[in-house]
Amino acid sequence: MATVSIREARKSFGTFEVLHGVSVEIEDAEFVVLVGPSGCGKSTLLRMLAGLENITAGEIAIGGRVVNNVAPKDRDIAMVFQNYALYPHMTVRDNMGFSMKLAGAPREIMEAEVQKAAAILGLGELLHRYPRQLSGGQRQRVAMGRAIVRHPQVFLFDEPLSNLDAKLRVQMRSEIKELHQRLQVTTVYVTHDQIEAMTMADKIVVMNHGNIEQAGPPLELYDRPANLFVAGFIGSPAMNLIKGAPGQGGFMTEGGALLPLPASANGSAGIYGIRPEHMRLAPGDGIPATVQLVEPTGSETQVTVRIGDTPLACAFRERVAARPGDEIRIMPDTGLVHLFDAGTGQRVN
Repeated sequence: MATVSIREARKSFGTFEVLHGVSVEIEDAEFVVLVGPSGCGKSTLLRMLAGLENITAGEIAIGGRVVNNVAPKDRDIAMVFQNYALYPHMTVRDNMGFSMKLAGAPREIMEAEVQKAAAILGLGELLHRYPRQLSGGQRQRVAMGRAIVRHPQVFLFDEPLSNLDAKLRVQMRSEIKELHQRLQVTTVYVTHDQIEAMTMADKIVVMNHGNIEQAGPPLELYDRPANLFVAGFIGSPAMNLIKGAPGQGGFMTEGGALLPLPASANGSAGIYGIRPEHMRLAPGDGIPATVQLVEPTGSETQVTVRIGDTPLACAFRERVAARPGDEIRIMPDTGLVHLFDAGTGQRVN
């Protein structure tokens, strides 16, 4: 097990710079998720950590040892890929033990490690099968087992669940988190799915255009996003981000609606943020809103409304007996309002 330090890491392909001086500190046994939209540089950063991409500038250290010029096989890491990367002509047993075989491990030790990993992952009855005889979730477990038998200092996961259906993704998400809690190995996990990031991570690193927008515990990013990008990316449904300006009596939106401001309101705020789940029904003293769309999901009801010319997404725990065109009264929880500078996009409250 080991710490991972990424200091001012840069990556260029010719004249095109993909990563612009990225720095991340990962503690021993920490589960860190790199998240961001496609093309933000998260997979490139992971491949640099694995040694599959050369670092253009900066420094990467694993367990205190700088590995910029160390070959992938000598970095003591294990990587689980998106496409599983299993050998189709080998059984599950042979796939899981192949790295140990290459390293010249005695057969009895290799078999013991494979059996141990198979027991952890529930693969004991599948060791004789070939990859073509397995489901997607089983193949992913085999890929994880192949990583476990190596006893690496660091696990690397590159979008391992993207090929699975929704129900299986939820199941595998839990299994990977439980595996980490059991093995306590430093883990770096790449995904574009912010729900995966929120549910699995000890620390989330939000990336965009080759830079880190914010890093911290999941609920810290959810409760206090540093800027508009993080506010819009973390959370599902996405945060309402409404342009306007503070004035007498509240925040006047460009659509002509007046929204209440928190006590911490800053005069420079040009964007008002409120999460859909932080809106509440207020039949008596609420703001009148016209219903546009009602989407019951079972656990909550998602309602799109319009206040003046300002659209607003709401998520109510209550059942809402309303139809498009009806008027309801709503109120944001002012203690959970986020305010941002319209020019810089930075949080101002």
